[in-house]
Formats: sequence, structure tokens, C-alpha cells
Amino acid sequence: MQDVETVGSSAEEVKKPLLTDYANPDYYLNRELSHLQFNIRVLEQAMNEEHPLLERLRFLLIFSSNMDEFFEIRVSGLKQQIEFAREQVGLDGKPPAEVLKEISQLTHEQVVRQYNILNEHLLPAMREQGIHFLRRNELTDAQKSWIRTFFFQEVMPIISPIGLDPAHPFPRLANKILNFIVELDGKDAFGRETGMAIIPAPRSLPRVVRLPRHVCEDDGEHYVFLSSIIHLHAEDLFPGMRVMGCYQFRLTRNSDLSFEDDDVEDLATALQGELLSRRYGDAVRLEVVDNCPRYLSDFLLNQFGLTEDERYEINGPVNLTRMMDVCDSDNHPELQFKPFTPGYPKGLPTKGDKLMEAISKEDVLLMHPFQSFTPVVDMLRQSAKDPQVLAIKQTLYRTGSRSQMADALVEAARHGKEVTVVVEIRARFDEEENLKLARRLQEAGAIVVYGVVGYKTHSKMMLIVRREGRKIVRYAHLGTGNYHQGNARLYTDYSLLTCDPAITSDVHKVFQQLTGMGKALRVKKLFHAPFTLKKGLVDLIGQEAERARNGEKAHIIIKVNSVTEPVVIKALYKASQAGARIDLIVRGICCLQPGIEGLSENITVRSILGRFLEHTRVFYFYNGGEEKVYCASADLMIRNLDRRVETCFPIENSKLVVRIRKELETYLSDNTRSYLLNREGVYERKVPIRNQKERNAQQALLENLSV
Repeated sequence: MQDVETVGSSAEEVKKPLLTDYANPDYYLNRELSHLQFNIRVLEQAMNEEHPLLERLRFLLIFSSNMDEFFEIRVSGLKQQIEFAREQVGLDGKPPAEVLKEISQLTHEQVVRQYNILNEHLLPAMREQGIHFLRRNELTDAQKSWIRTFFFQEVMPIISPIGLDPAHPFPRLANKILNFIVELDGKDAFGRETGMAIIPAPRSLPRVVRLPRHVCEDDGEHYVFLSSIIHLHAEDLFPGMRVMGCYQFRLTRNSDLSFEDDDVEDLATALQGELLSRRYGDAVRLEVVDNCPRYLSDFLLNQFGLTEDERYEINGPVNLTRMMDVCDSDNHPELQFKPFTPGYPKGLPTKGDKLMEAISKEDVLLMHPFQSFTPVVDMLRQSAKDPQVLAIKQTLYRTGSRSQMADALVEAARHGKEVTVVVEIRARFDEEENLKLARRLQEAGAIVVYGVVGYKTHSKMMLIVRREGRKIVRYAHLGTGNYHQGNARLYTDYSLLTCDPAITSDVHKVFQQLTGMGKALRVKKLFHAPFTLKKGLVDLIGQEAERARNGEKAHIIIKVNSVTEPVVIKALYKASQAGARIDLIVRGICCLQPGIEGLSENITVRSILGRFLEHTRVFYFYNGGEEKVYCASADLMIRNLDRRVETCFPIENSKLVVRIRKELETYLSDNTRSYLLNREGVYERKVPIRNQKERNAQQALLENLSV
């Protein structure tokens, strides 16, 4: 169905056919395949020689980690839809079975590519730099002797080989554990002749072992994989028997938690029970070394109930992520990104109550990691000791039970302040750590709540209530990222420190909704999910569209991690049809399809990948020259806008608005680390055209904001 509408600028009007069948699956990209494409872009960084060598290795390992989670959560979710006949067809119209088939084909190709990059490019390049990963056939007699001693002292005492016979059925193997399937010849002490055994490698064993210098022939670093050590000494685990073959494999299981919030009386207790079973969910992927005989890997597939498409044969270690310690070594700074010192805003005090005084005069905006996270930590630490501070309220999603933020909250509670903490214990893969954090805060006397049943608390808020003379004054921190100091050095995020009465009052009301009960409270300046955030953003997009229809300049810039929400995508399509210019900077998943004539030809989508993980969520609207900027904890996803507690906060200081717009433009000008999404749904890396200056957005921000 097509309509013809007038679209144009003040200079001329052009009649174009507008596509209005917004449900057409051709207008959307598949969520899971878009997610997979992001992981592939991460892998491509391992071949980018502009990155230091060990950082290229890190990208390769991050790809492995990302793919683990992709299978544990996304692939397992698709399989469950099919198994329980609850198939959900997305905006793109592809059923789960078709998506799984495409994922399998694409992933098999990328796994081959990944190990080719490792074996043919990274390992030889590292060898040239004196970093050696030795294969069994490369070991000297002295190294073999040392490894033998290591095996008997460190490995043999804790490893438990399992022979397979009627009294020893196939063991229940944990998620993502290194294992070996062993072919045996001969009879054991009991006369058994089963011919097969399994060796699970305990998690406590290092997967990469550095050899001491005295057994190496040069001054470089020499490493050997645990898989090689076990393979060398497999026969020592089966005395008197002959090992015919020893092959490593790893199983990936469904790791999503499945309890229903509505049926839970005690969320923390229910979650603890689920965590115990996470390691033994349904199998979703088998990784097995490529020289394993087919009949053995078929045997494994049958044991785990997997199909041929779910077998991934690899040429190297099956547990690459355990190589990350090598990337973090202090021995080769020349092979890593240059260290930097995050900037500290000029004129912002670092000690005492002067920090609060500065915030009371003017909002403070920080962009991490280019600017320090220290003011946020100091704001809390000083409040914990300040006798004028009466209460502290904070949300915690990912922070760590022993972080400085947690320490400050504990100290504040022990000093008798009213400390209320909303700990989201359902933060995926941080559940156990958050349970520890909650217990620690409760023991210190803090009030701990777990948010709202059915809604994850993903908002990043801190509220300080302080008595100043006869007045009660509130100070707030609002952020796009978590209260995790480690992440603040790796993720790009915005922090706003403010004393604005309306904003801090809004923050107080959101905390009331989280800890108490009652109708949704009306807030003045914030948008908050699941109540007003989606509608607020759609209205702002609609206002920009209306200006475009009236022949005015209209421009929207949105920077988020994911775009999947159909109502928002439809609003962006309509704004594009109206003639508004729309620039989307989307790190990962994007279901919106740019470049469709009559629908989205005014929309560009780019993904930035570099040294830091892009994590800021920013919404910019030209607004007839009265620019509006909002930052948020939420991405443009159904789960964020409908099933989470999120906050979206305005940046009202005109200098800060201009600053954010310029920083967004820096990203839009990047021509070395950005990928543009084309009409065919393919991301193409942007490169400088002839005589064009190279622009690296993250590097530019590092130079402008750090010390």
C-alpha cells in the first residue's frame, strides 16, 4: 500500500510515494541475526592492524565470550520457543527455525575464521614479539620434564577421570567446562573393558600455564595450554591401559533463569535456587576439536541431544576466553593500548563539602572513561561521612560487593544514616554477586529492596538528602551506565551531577515507587519506564517530524546500544518520511532498516567499535533551534521501555547541550572505527576517502577530555 504525500524543504517540494504498510517484514532486520552481526564486527577488530597486537587478541577473545552468551541466552531461547510450541515471529517475519538455521550457517563460517585469525595471524605475530604458545610437538625435553612434575603435583590430585560402563553412566557435565573424551584399549584392575572415558577439567585449574624461564631457551614468555598438559599425560590417568585418542570438547548450556516472578514469594531465595541449576541447563552447542573422530563426536551429540548443525569443530583450544590473562599482562605495554589518566573537570573541587557546593551552583556532566568516575564515588564517600547528610538512596545493577561504592554505602549505614538501596539481583550473570552485596548492605543496617516484581530495576540513580541550615536539599547522580568503577574505565557513559529541585524531586518520586506501593507518581522533568519514557520519546520524534512537514529544519541524533522497539521504529520511519534527518549510532542490535525509498532514506545507522565499549544512551532533537538533549539508562528495546524501571533525564544547561551535540557529531564524523548499515542489511566499514583526514571518535574524545 502506498500513499503520495508532499515532502520537501523550503526550497522546493517533491512528490514521493510514501510506504505506509509499516508491518511489512521487508522493512525490518532480524533481532538475533543483527546481534550476531555485531559479534562479527567485534571479531573483525582482531584483524585491524591499527590496534596493538595484544588488543587484537583481546577482541578475538571477547568474540568468544560474546558468542558464549549468545548461545546461552539467545539461541537457547529460540530452541525453547520451538520445543514448547511458543514460536514468536519478529518484525522481520522469520520463524525461529529459520533464524536458527541462518545462525548455524553464519556461526560455523565465523568459527573457522576466528581460529584462522588466531593460528595464521595472531600467534605467529606474538611469537615474533617473544610470546610463545607451545604445541606438544614443540616442547623440549626440559619443558616436558617440568610439565610432568606440574601435572603430578597440580593436576593429578584434583582431576577425576570417569570411565564409562553400566556403573558409571555418562556424567552430567557443567556449562562451558573443558572436557576430554578418551578412547582406551585394555582392561582395568576390575577386568572392565569399556573403551571410553571422560576427563572433566576442574575450574580451579589454570587453562594457560606459563613455563619458568629456566626451562626455556630464550628470554621470551612461553605458555602451554592445560589441554596439552592433560593430553601429554592422559595415560597416567588410566594406569595399565593404552590411550588410543584424547580429544577436547566443551558443552554450552541454556543459562537463562526461568522462574516466574509472579509465582515467587521470596525473590532472593528463588534466585539462589535457580543459580544452582544454571550450570546444567539444556545443551545448545558442542565445541569439539576438529581431529576428533566423527563417531566419537557423534556419540557426544547423541549424549547431549544435539544435532549436526549444533556441532562446531575447532582448530585449537575450545576455551579461548581463558587466554585473557595474557592480554592483561604488564610485560608488554608496547603491545597494548597506551595508558591514560581520565580528565577531571576544571574548577570541580576534589575534597570536602566543596563538591556539593559546586554541584549546587551548576550541573556537572562527565563522560566516562575519558573523564574520571571519581567525582561520583567522592560524592557518595563524602556523604557517608558528612554529618549534614540525612539519607542516601541508590539503585545498583552491576557494581560488585566489594567496590568502593558498596564500601561507602556500608559506612553510611554504620554512621546511622538512612540508607536505602535498590539492588537488582536479576542482573544477568551478576546475580550471585548482587546477592552477596545485598546481604552485606543488610548486615550494615541498610534497607535493601529488590525492586518491583516483574520489572527489572535498570535505572542508574543516586539521591543524597542533606540538611543545609533550615532547608533540606537534594543532590542526585543520574547515569547511562552502572556504578562499576572497572566498567567506568572501559565503557563510554555519561554522568550528570545535579541539585536541580525538579529533577531531584522526580528522582525521589521514582525511589518512592520502587520501595513503596501506590499509583504512579507524576514527575515533571524525567521520563521513566515503564510509564512515560516510550511515549515521551515518540512524542519528541513526532514533534521533529511535524517541523519537517512544515518545511523547517529537523534533525534527530540517537545514540544507543540497541534499537528493536516497533513503536519507536515506526515513529522514526514516519519522521524520515516527513523529511527529518535522522542519524542513529547503534552499537549492537538494530532492527530498523535504513535506506528504503519512501520510508527510511533519511535515516543513517552506524556502529562504532574501538578501544572502549560504546554504552552511552543519548537522544538529541534540533527542536526548531531550541535544542533538546536527554540521556538515559534505557535502550530502544521492548524490555527496556515496557518491562524495566528506567530513567531518562534532560540536560538543561545550554553549555552542556552544545557539548553533547558536538560529541555526537564527533561520532558521526568517525571514518576509521565506524560501520554503516546499508540497504541490504550489511554493515560496511567506513574508510577515509581520498585526501580526507582520518577521524577516530574515541581517540578525539580521549585527547579532548583526558589528561
